[in-house]
Amino acid sequence: MPVITHIEDLRVLAQKRVPRMFYDYADSGSYTEGTYRANEADFQGIKLRQRVAVNMDNRTLRTSMAGTDTIMPVAIAPTGLTGMQHANGEMLAAVAAKKFGIPFTLSTMSICSIEDIAAATKAPFWFQLYWMRDRDFMERLMDRAKAANCSALMLTLDLQVMGQRHKDLKNGMTAPPKPTLANILNLMMKPRWCLGMAGTRRHSFGNLVGHAKGVSDMSSLGTWTKEQFDPKLDWNDVEWIKKRWGGRLILKGIMDEEDARLAVESGADAMVVSNHGGRQLDGAPSSIKALPQIAQAVGKNIEVWMDGGIRSGQDVLKAVALGARGTLIGRAFLYGLGAMGEAGVTKALEIIYKELDVTMAFCGHTNIRTVDKGVLLPGTY
Repeated sequence: MPVITHIEDLRVLAQKRVPRMFYDYADSGSYTEGTYRANEADFQGIKLRQRVAVNMDNRTLRTSMAGTDTIMPVAIAPTGLTGMQHANGEMLAAVAAKKFGIPFTLSTMSICSIEDIAAATKAPFWFQLYWMRDRDFMERLMDRAKAANCSALMLTLDLQVMGQRHKDLKNGMTAPPKPTLANILNLMMKPRWCLGMAGTRRHSFGNLVGHAKGVSDMSSLGTWTKEQFDPKLDWNDVEWIKKRWGGRLILKGIMDEEDARLAVESGADAMVVSNHGGRQLDGAPSSIKALPQIAQAVGKNIEVWMDGGIRSGQDVLKAVALGARGTLIGRAFLYGLGAMGEAGVTKALEIIYKELDVTMAFCGHTNIRTVDKGVLLPGTY
C-alpha cells in the first residue's frame, strides 16, 4: 500500500481500482472541461498571509451548517452513482462522515437508497432532490426523506437540462451501461472492484427503481430519466417545494448575484455557490471566483456555501476567507471511496482536516469562525 499524504494520492489509486466508465463519470466535466479544470486551478492563485508570534494553542474548526454541528466547515456533497465507485459506496461514505463528525448528503441518483443510509447510520443526514415532472413521485420521495429523519433537503437547480460529457458518451455510460468489448476487458482488470460488486445486491438506482411509476429495472430507468428532468423548474416550484418539505431547505447551483438574491427571497436556509463540478455549463467561472461577490451581496441574509475544486484543507480555508460558511466536497471523497472504501473516505477527511487546522494556525487564527479575507494576500483573489 502506498503512503497516502494528499488527495492526489487517493485519486491515482482510485483510477487504478475503479472501472474506467465509472471513474470517468465522476472525474470529468462537460464539453471542453474548461470550467471543470478552473474549479481546481483557480484556488492555486490565491495566496495566504503567514503570521508569526501568535498563540496557536486551543484551535477549533467546529462550526454549524444549516443547523447541523460539524467538526469542520465541510460536508459530503451529493454525487450520483457513488455506489459504483465502490460496492455500497453511499452507505460507506455516510458511515465515515458520521464517525468523523461532518454532514452527509445523499443524491437522488444514488445506488444505495434513502432507507439504506438511514439503516446504516442511525443518524440524520441530508437528501438532495432533482426536480422531476412526476409530482407524485417528488412528494413520495420527500416523504421518504422525512421518514428517514433527513434534517435538510438540498434542491439542485442547475440540472434542468443535461450538459454533454464526452467521456460518458465514449465509454457507453448509459443506464444500463453498454457491455462493449472495451468495457468488459477493462472490468476484467479490476478484480477488487468486481469482487466487491458481487457481494452486494445494490447495483441500480435505489431511490428510483421500484419507486417511480414504470421503473422496474435499469432498462426502464434509462427511458424514464430522459423524460423526467423538468426544464420548467422555476422559483414558483422552489416555493412549492419549500412548503411541501416544511423543513430546512438548501439551494444548490447558484452562480449569479441576482439568483442569490432570489434564493434569499425564497426563504431558503442556505445556498451553495456551485457550477455542478464543471459538469453543466462549460465556460462558466469557477465556484471560488464566483463566491466573493455572492457572499458580499447576500451573506448577511443566508448561509452561503460553495463546492467545486476543493482538494485540500487550504482550499477550504480560502473558501471560508472569501465568505463561505461551509463547503461541500465531491470528488475528494469519491477518490478516497474508490481507492479504499470507507477507510479511503476517512483518509480524505483526515487529510483535509489536518491541512485546514495547520494552515489556519500559520495564518494567525485559532477559530475557523474568525477567519476572513485578512488571511489572504491582497491582490491574489
